[in-house]
Amino acid sequence: MKLTVFLLAFTCFQVCATGYAQRITLSEKNVSVETILKKIKKQSGYHLWYEDNLLDKTRNTDINVTNVSLEQALESCLKGFPLTYAIVDKTVVIKRDKSWYELLTITGKVTDEQDQPMTGVSVRLKGSEIGATTDNQGRYSLDLPDGNGVLLFSYVGFKTYEVKVNNQSILNLKMTPEAQGLNEVVVVGYGTQQKKDILGAISTVGAKDLEERPATNFGYSIEGKAAGVQVLTPSGKPQAGFSIKVRGTTSITADSEPMYVVDGVPSVNTYDINPSDIESISILKDAASAAIYGASGANGVVLITTKRGKNQKAQLSFSTYAGISNVKSKIDVLNRADYIALMTEIGQVAAWDNYKDDTDWHKEIYREAYAQNYQLSVNGGNDATTYYISGAWTKQDGVVRTNTMNRFNFKVNLDQKINDFIKVGTSVSYARWYDRNIDDNRGSANSGVIMNVLTSSPVTGIYNEDGTFTANPLRLSFNNPVAYTDGSTNGFNNSRFFGNLYAEVSILKDLKFKTLFGYDNSKGKYNYFLDPFRTDWGRVNKGLADLNMNESEYWLSENTLSYAKTFAEKHAVDAFVGYTSSRTTSEISEIETKGFSGISVPTVNGGSIVNLATGSRAARTNTSIVGRVRYAYDDKYLISSNLRADASSVFGPDKRWGFFPSFSAGWRISKENFLKDAEFINDLKIRYAWGKVGNDHIDPYAWYGLIGTGSNYILGEQVNSGTAPTTPENRNLQWESTTQNNLGVDLSLFKSRVNLSVDLYRKSTADLLFNKPVPTSSGFLGALQNIGKLENKGIEFALNTKNLNGVVKWESDFNISFNRNRIGYIGDQELAVGGIPQRQQAAIIKEGLPIGTFWGYVSDGVDPKTGNMIYEDVNGNGYNIDEDGALDAGDRKVIGNANPNFTYGFTNRVSYGNFSLDVFLQGVQGNDIFNATRIETEGMMDYRNQSVAVLRRWTKEGQITDIPRAESGNVVNSDISSRFIENGSYLRLKSLTLGYKLPQSLLSKFKVKNGSLYVTGENLLTFTKYSGYDPEVSAFAGTGGESSNGALGIDYGTYPQVRQFIFGLSFSF
Repeated sequence: MKLTVFLLAFTCFQVCATGYAQRITLSEKNVSVETILKKIKKQSGYHLWYEDNLLDKTRNTDINVTNVSLEQALESCLKGFPLTYAIVDKTVVIKRDKSWYELLTITGKVTDEQDQPMTGVSVRLKGSEIGATTDNQGRYSLDLPDGNGVLLFSYVGFKTYEVKVNNQSILNLKMTPEAQGLNEVVVVGYGTQQKKDILGAISTVGAKDLEERPATNFGYSIEGKAAGVQVLTPSGKPQAGFSIKVRGTTSITADSEPMYVVDGVPSVNTYDINPSDIESISILKDAASAAIYGASGANGVVLITTKRGKNQKAQLSFSTYAGISNVKSKIDVLNRADYIALMTEIGQVAAWDNYKDDTDWHKEIYREAYAQNYQLSVNGGNDATTYYISGAWTKQDGVVRTNTMNRFNFKVNLDQKINDFIKVGTSVSYARWYDRNIDDNRGSANSGVIMNVLTSSPVTGIYNEDGTFTANPLRLSFNNPVAYTDGSTNGFNNSRFFGNLYAEVSILKDLKFKTLFGYDNSKGKYNYFLDPFRTDWGRVNKGLADLNMNESEYWLSENTLSYAKTFAEKHAVDAFVGYTSSRTTSEISEIETKGFSGISVPTVNGGSIVNLATGSRAARTNTSIVGRVRYAYDDKYLISSNLRADASSVFGPDKRWGFFPSFSAGWRISKENFLKDAEFINDLKIRYAWGKVGNDHIDPYAWYGLIGTGSNYILGEQVNSGTAPTTPENRNLQWESTTQNNLGVDLSLFKSRVNLSVDLYRKSTADLLFNKPVPTSSGFLGALQNIGKLENKGIEFALNTKNLNGVVKWESDFNISFNRNRIGYIGDQELAVGGIPQRQQAAIIKEGLPIGTFWGYVSDGVDPKTGNMIYEDVNGNGYNIDEDGALDAGDRKVIGNANPNFTYGFTNRVSYGNFSLDVFLQGVQGNDIFNATRIETEGMMDYRNQSVAVLRRWTKEGQITDIPRAESGNVVNSDISSRFIENGSYLRLKSLTLGYKLPQSLLSKFKVKNGSLYVTGENLLTFTKYSGYDPEVSAFAGTGGESSNGALGIDYGTYPQVRQFIFGLSFSF
């Protein structure tokens, strides 16, 4: 029989007035109603009946009764819930209490300290889903089941209030701001911690900061937001990604990127993360904070926490934006007449009368690019289950024709409380994206589109009469730039599944065990096809097709035990121990074919000749033991210590284990008696931290003695494939280790309206992995060894102020960072990096110099007599360019430094009524840029077009100018020199956003909870002396190894950063 029928049959029964003889004794805290009823059932011996799902949404409660009747126990259990009971024979029936639904309407107004109405304040009946949001007048209205409840008032940045209703029909409230950041919970390695108790150097970027700048990846959103964190954007392509340096470069050969951890799982690929899914980002900058990650923490750690569900009624949110982008500036090049004059001057002859066009390739290649984004999410839950689900689609075109990116994201975060002791959950994301790429940052050797825009001949149009692409009349293999965007088809198809599962068991009240399994699978496929007829390169090869496939897989198993307890109110202990193991595998294969008879089969199987077939497979494993202990006395004296032991398969068997300890201590001076009368000081803490971390970001087989293919030999009359040793074995290859000292001060004043953090650090890296030359008699060119040292030191300031808090609210954030680095001993050798075709390398890695040093000749101007460049005779040996056209390599010296003196960011947030204005300025000061693009556009040595600067070139004896003479084949006049060093300092209006919250009076008509509109401008103004497209350049970033770390600040056909205008709106229901 259905339970509902059972209830109907006994609704007329009353609880017997004489009571029941069974006595109940119970004492429980924070347990479910269902748990208490089951215990009452066990003690009383009565049966228990209630409808399915009747108790699902009840919150946890407490009970403390001793030797009471069954009725008293039931009343105590159900107090505060819309439930009642009936006792029929030996059965207790739990049912809904109809009297609960005799509603009480309560209204009120919420204001701030200046009696200004507060819009968007959440007002909720505690322990229920009944709630509302204040309108633009600060007013709210709620229907309550009775007048005995408690209302919760909450708003971001303000204290949360609990107010008893006490049968009132009108309840007004004045809210005061919460102490800025002091009680904020910050994500740290393997846990969380209140910001006021942090002893290391940690910068945080919240969801609010991320929402201020709509972006396709989070790197753009954190740029300039964290002191000591430099975000490099090597290209303006929508799929270009970013590179982060935390407190400078810490390696020469190994990767200098920080470790990324997403919801507890390490991640290499961050491009596909949807920024709107991110709740917070914590950047662990010092070794004491990062030592918990041991072998991977040398470059800092970026902890990304995604949004999770909340205990609230389901909230549906929708947002969208549309944008338009363009190139901010233009580099002017020679027109048809000036180009022909230059070619004639250097002896480049063609039938110029047959070429009538005067094409502006800038207009043909660059375009206004459009972007659009749509996001839908739902967030909600109850005491037992919470969920966050989101989906997003983003399409962004590049400002170069045919360049585009298309991405889909799906995210699910789920947490389930099984009972009072067990909690499980999962975080799963799936991304799929398509890129139509274009080549950049690769110079002008028939590849880079950006450089081709500047150097292609203007005398031809796009197409010949037969529909093929035109080429330079002086070099038919040099097609015009449209041929490189439209003459081939290419596309990257990528997908990624990333997630984790966890279970948490409360063994005791203060002791928890957690197990987590993480998994990451990425797949990519690249298809390329070059038409066999329309371009010169295509005709030479009779077409070309390429298929590249890659897949990587990562898994993590992690088990931890944590303990946290406060003794005698003043002694707080927090301990943690864990064991982790992980494995990464990757596989890459590529095949390239040529010899196509047509375009009907534009894939590798359509070619008749296999030009390339290659593949590789790699694996690496890590095992770790980790522990941490924290202690605080009276919230005044704080100490913390971490220890991690890591074993990695990438190092030799004799050096496989590394040990990475840290120690930190803090003193909260503001709690001392001698400052008790200084009420304007809310918090004053000094802290010191020391730690040691490692770097294992190298090739997984670096210590092995490797053998390479391709050493073919002849036996008889037959050519046989052979192998030969390529790398000597090094069983002693070990970790790069970085030791860092950090001294910091945290200060909060005037009710936390002024908040300042200062950090002074010294970071020393030893046992640098470096390719050291070995005697040629060994048969090898070099061997990877631990021989180097590198040091970074600096100071960081971060300041937050609440300038106005009345009708107009104004908050500011400012940060500034100073960092200096120096290369120590590297085995009495030097390494030139950042090679420019037909010239030399532009940068050098050398003992005693900063990494990122430019190395070349010192230009002393143009010789008025000969028109040649004059270079400083540094070593005194002299040289004569006119005789042999050669320079003395000994005359090269330091000509510039890519490292800035300081970097800074300044954010202002102003609001008035429903309007808000966010202004973000970002800049660097004191860095040099090596403008290698000018080498190609001012070289005047071959068939390529040049910039209008060459109109100032030397043409006659006695002429005073800064541009040398034009001469075919002369590379000396445009060699690596200080002539191409420029001031890279800039101040940029990075982002400006004007927002408007739609009034509740309007939204309520459409049953919309919140709604807002905004307009954003990105990269609106740039103040700089740099002559190139954009001062944010790093052509070799992401290329790997020594060039990626050492060849900083080089502009070489770099895809320019763009100016973007965005209009967006968002609604929640």
